[in-house]
Amino acid sequence: QVQLVESGGGSVQPGGSLRLSCSASGSLSDYVMGWFRQVPGKDREFVAAVTRGGDNSMYADSVKGRFTISRDNAKNTGYLEMNSLKAEDTAVYYCAVTPRPGLTKSQPAYDYWGQGTQVTVSS
Repeated sequence: QVQLVESGGGSVQPGGSLRLSCSASGSLSDYVMGWFRQVPGKDREFVAAVTRGGDNSMYADSVKGRFTISRDNAKNTGYLEMNSLKAEDTAVYYCAVTPRPGLTKSQPAYDYWGQGTQVTVSS
């Protein structure tokens, strides 16, 4: 079992940037990592995912070209770099991991989840 802790959330103006971190208690290299987000009253949605080695990734269309997912397995930490932030990016952001190989947007495929970190984009 692995425990995940997100950090780096906060408040930022539109057009600004934030970098979220996801620290794992175990060996992160054993897992595909994903980021998801949820707005109150709406379903949680996929944001990005990265392979175990960090060599391949995929993104939701809404964040493509603005967000970058990465990982440092030596530090057991994953990241979500968010640039050109918009008001509609406001949400609680969750990292999650799955031992299954291959990238996936499917939430049930992810076995372990963090507690979430709030990102607020507002002027």
